[in-house]
Amino acid sequence: MSGEGVSVTGVAAAAAASTLPLRNVFVYGSLLADEVVQVVLKRVPPSSPAVLHHHRRFSIKGRVYPAILPVENKKVTGKVLLGITDRELDVLDTFEDVEYERRAVEVSLADTAEKLLADTYVWGDKNDPNLHGDWDFEEWKRLHMKDFLAMTMGFMEELEQPESKTRVATYESYFQQG
Repeated sequence: MSGEGVSVTGVAAAAAASTLPLRNVFVYGSLLADEVVQVVLKRVPPSSPAVLHHHRRFSIKGRVYPAILPVENKKVTGKVLLGITDRELDVLDTFEDVEYERRAVEVSLADTAEKLLADTYVWGDKNDPNLHGDWDFEEWKRLHMKDFLAMTMGFMEELEQPESKTRVATYESYFQQG
């Protein structure tokens, strides 16, 4: 678990005691990288390794980030970001854009098998012909993280402008230049 000395139950207890409801978000792609999370949320919240059962992670033709869809007898490894505020959830919704739908899911923490409710982002088009194979985080880090991080920084700067582009438009214009 990242976030030295922070327990899942401690964060959950803090959320319950807080006047603002805090959420948990299961991530499985580019947001597995703390560097990307830092750019998007302007902090790296505590997290815990987790598994989402009955889903599969796919590569997407022409994209460097993955998608997940419900698939029986499959599982997706990732992590749960703990203590996400409503404002941060809004930022994540914008970052994930219209391609994904935020859904509530139950994940199992990898360390304890404890079940936890979390939000995650599921690919919106379950019949998308561009979904194929498995997506590999280590390969993504090696081949795409540097450019993806630069694109994400540009997107977050753009987001602060009055007429900002969507993340998909930012992604497409950034990766068409390269």
